Amino acid sequence: MNMHNVVSGVIGAGLFVGAMSIMSVGHADSNDSGHDHEKQGHFKFGLWADMPYAKNGDDPKVAALIEDINSTKLAFTIFGGDTKDGSSLCTDAAISTAPMALFNQVRVPTVYVPGDNEWTDCHRKNNGGYNALERLSYIRQTLFASAKSFGQRKMDLEQQGTPGGAYSENTRWMYSGVMFVGLNVPGSNNNKVSAADCPSSKSVRTQLECDADNAEYADRTVHNLAWVKESFELAKQNHSAGIMIVIQADPGFDWPETETINERETLAGIDGYTDFLNTLTAETQAFDGQVVLVHGDTHFFKIDKPLLSPTNMLKNFTRVESFGSPNVHWIRVTVDSRSRNVFTFEPMIVPGN
Repeated sequence: MNMHNVVSGVIGAGLFVGAMSIMSVGHADSNDSGHDHEKQGHFKFGLWADMPYAKNGDDPKVAALIEDINSTKLAFTIFGGDTKDGSSLCTDAAISTAPMALFNQVRVPTVYVPGDNEWTDCHRKNNGGYNALERLSYIRQTLFASAKSFGQRKMDLEQQGTPGGAYSENTRWMYSGVMFVGLNVPGSNNNKVSAADCPSSKSVRTQLECDADNAEYADRTVHNLAWVKESFELAKQNHSAGIMIVIQADPGFDWPETETINERETLAGIDGYTDFLNTLTAETQAFDGQVVLVHGDTHFFKIDKPLLSPTNMLKNFTRVESFGSPNVHWIRVTVDSRSRNVFTFEPMIVPGN
């Protein structure tokens, strides 16, 4: 497969025609290098995730990656979660100060989507035995305290919750006629805890904390699905050529399917994504434009069409999986809202990495 020319067609473009009271338009504080392209309905942006991992010695590689990104004309970048490895401590610095400093090295606006290594898995002993919900609250208070992106130039975002509060990590923005959505759907089964996983010798989590995690999962799922549905509705109202949703978790697309059994719904450890995928499928079927779901988590670069089945392909849906440590590379996305492709993806292999 030629990865430089992937992704299927879409109807003609519709540019954003007026701000609505419930959403913001992506807007940089100062002119960035993507604006000349934007005037033509054409721009580029970057995707990266799952780095740096200290156990893999990624720091020099990530420095090279940021240098590579900064040498490229982009409108913005999106980081899809996991700012540290899954066997290191969830200190304040590791999940907040260090990521903030990292993102602010990027010349263009950079949007952060949280991952499991920053909160969901922090209850594990090798992560320091933190309370996962306290870590999530801390991330919200520090990394989502304003409706701005990171980066040396900032971009306005809309947040689902009040800045620094619950669900403030769910974001969206419209850029040159295309809708972008950042959504807190992390690995480790979306923070849904099965009875077999609690208690665990690898965790300090109590049964009460497991129950609290499941309550958090249920409540966040309600808000996530509402955010997805509302974002699709806004995209339709504004005649958007496409919508991209970025999450951290690999929701289990690659489990084998048979004619009589949907293995995704029977295997433990991925049932926390079922409601999200069902909603995403329904909304995609009702949308005329292109839909892209970006995720990281399993660190294998992939572009495919995993919904619904080989005999019933959802033609306007594409899955993109980001590179991840120790493969410290990124993806350059070209958007042309007037083309049948709308999104095309190019793996950017960083020299020396």
